[in-house]
Amino acid sequence: MNKKIGGIFILGLLLLAWGAAGARAELPELIPRSVFFGNPQNTAPQISPDGLRLAYLAPSEQGVLNVWVKTLGKDDAVQVTNDTHRGIQAYGWSYDNQRLAYLQDNDGDENNHLYLVDLQTKVVRDMTPFQGIRAENFIFNKKFPDQALVGLNLRNRRIFDMYRLNLVTGALELDTENPGTIVGWYADAGFTIRAAAMMNPQDGSTVIRVRDAKDTAWRDLAIFPFGENGNFLMFSLDGLSGYLISSIGADTTRLIQVDLADGKEIKTISSNPRCDLGGVVIHPDRREIQAVAYNYLKPEFTVLDPSIKADFEFLEKAHPGVMDIDSRDAADKKWIISYVVEDGPISFYLYDRGTKALDFIFDHRPDLKKYTLAKMEPVVIKARDGFDLVSYLTLPVGLKPEKLPLVLFVHGGPWGRDVWGYDGFVQFLANRGYAVLQVNFRGSAGFGKKFLNAGNMEWGVGKMQHDLTDAVKWAVKKGIADPAKVAIGGASYGGYATLAGLTFTPELYCCGVDIVGPSNIKTLFQSIPPYWAPMKKMLVLRVGDAENDEEFNKKISPLFHVDSIRAPLLIGQGKNDPRVNIRESDQIVEAMRAKNLFVKYIVYTDEGHGFARPENNLDFAGHVDEFLAKYLGGRFEPYQPVKGSSGEEH
Repeated sequence: MNKKIGGIFILGLLLLAWGAAGARAELPELIPRSVFFGNPQNTAPQISPDGLRLAYLAPSEQGVLNVWVKTLGKDDAVQVTNDTHRGIQAYGWSYDNQRLAYLQDNDGDENNHLYLVDLQTKVVRDMTPFQGIRAENFIFNKKFPDQALVGLNLRNRRIFDMYRLNLVTGALELDTENPGTIVGWYADAGFTIRAAAMMNPQDGSTVIRVRDAKDTAWRDLAIFPFGENGNFLMFSLDGLSGYLISSIGADTTRLIQVDLADGKEIKTISSNPRCDLGGVVIHPDRREIQAVAYNYLKPEFTVLDPSIKADFEFLEKAHPGVMDIDSRDAADKKWIISYVVEDGPISFYLYDRGTKALDFIFDHRPDLKKYTLAKMEPVVIKARDGFDLVSYLTLPVGLKPEKLPLVLFVHGGPWGRDVWGYDGFVQFLANRGYAVLQVNFRGSAGFGKKFLNAGNMEWGVGKMQHDLTDAVKWAVKKGIADPAKVAIGGASYGGYATLAGLTFTPELYCCGVDIVGPSNIKTLFQSIPPYWAPMKKMLVLRVGDAENDEEFNKKISPLFHVDSIRAPLLIGQGKNDPRVNIRESDQIVEAMRAKNLFVKYIVYTDEGHGFARPENNLDFAGHVDEFLAKYLGGRFEPYQPVKGSSGEEH
């Protein structure tokens, strides 16, 4: 290349990268993507049952998240696992204080194996070494420190039996056989499985079944017809009563205690007319409810046990943000506390209940403190038919909230919800100069059964998408959003909503970002994992019978409306996704290209439903950075290939 031409080319790139920044000079410093999407420095601390050691997740020398352990009060941290590729996301202590358990799948296939780390021998063992088998529903018990209960679809890929695992020898013994419809198991204080949640494949109802002992017959305790919310929580200490979550007789879920002999309600422990039960604090030995959490706009605790009231009052005043108990030792003397704010890292502390000492452990991403982050404000938006849509608006720091480029960021599920608190992707977007709007559209969980059921059969051209449209129009009417610069994006159902937005309301959006979103609901249903079979009827009742009603499927599936797309699209897809098969992205990419519509398509060959590896998150964020800057006009950090990423442009 001619040096002069090369110099002009490089200068042009720099002007492209910084031209938008010059126009947005009032914005704070541009934050590198690595701050948001690289590994956390430390995270997920858990105290050992004896209260002497702390385990946590931190990167290895190779930059892969692993479990580390240190003695409290000492600087003797040591890495005790050796994952070299995907990183460990979830782990826990066994009650003997000598072992840690964690789950790991193979490149996102979700066939998690249960691994056990012996802290004395430093040996890591795969306790469920069966190809194509998934481990779930594992349970530990303080009285049986050398055992665990674990669910495995070993006998039948569609259903999970419960096995008793000897943590010392590794021996697995079938404990409770699944008749074919059980989706959850529960053990009593004596470590006997005595309750199960069943999904009825005929009517989509949930049935809670119980038994008095291991060798006695099962009986129905509670039935939650389709449309009701309910599940079993735990047994009382004496095993004679149980705690259930139930919406029967109310719109939002109540926490109730029932007699296991006849299923009659003993008492209502807690309820909230605005939202469903959001969390429960349980005494580890007494098996009593100590506090409950509700999350309408922000999480709020209600303390029920006087013995912890002073602790909560102290902790809620001691640090900004929303506090939670992440773990506690067996004696209940030491707690690990987390504090969540929206504009900074999650902070973790060790709390001594006796001395009321609150000692800092670490921030999960301390580099965030070097930068100015945006506030996330709860807002309630009225839908066209009067429904209240609890939403969150994040505005870029330093800019007037007037005619800003807007990203409508749609949550997955769809039976999940958006929550207040730190969100790296939202902060990344706000730092680039975009307003970010997150909407709990009807069908989102947590706001009562009326709101949840209002989303039934309302995908695509229906009211779930109308809620997103109404939220965008609200932001435009308020003067916050520039109607010519609105993007839509999201993952899973959020990816579907992105495709639906570009096809069914193309006039609203100037571009879209779809991460692992389905494009054809019929083929989505045909490719779901085999162990989702007991839940299939519920899915059909929620979404519609897209497999057998071709006209309905074409009505709600964006694939059949590609002709309507006007805006460019960026797609990220995990090759091994077991929930939204790669075919979902392949299909719409092929259809768009056949119409000469612009779509950029990145496939990550070692990922599944979403991206777990920071190298892949960083890589895709780089594509998003440049893509949105091109169509929304924000500033950006130029894309650079990320070493170790498996991303391939197709």
